[in-house]
Amino acid sequence: MTGGQQEQYLAKRGRVVAIVIAATMLIWMAAQWLGQAMGLPGRYALLFDFAAIAALIWAVVNIYQIWRLRREMQG
Repeated sequence: MTGGQQEQYLAKRGRVVAIVIAATMLIWMAAQWLGQAMGLPGRYALLFDFAAIAALIWAVVNIYQIWRLRREMQG
């Protein structure tokens, strides 16, 4: 992979991570609101919380990988 291709790959990967973070927060907020509006037990809120945490951990791992690859590309 050439330098330009790697930059494009990393940029695309960064956009995916940003979309996952934004979507996770929006879905999590909607789930919290719907759960409360529907009167669901607290354990469902906890389930939504864990799903959001898992998505955010995935995002952090990917951000770290992108950061590492960029450092390697710079020398």
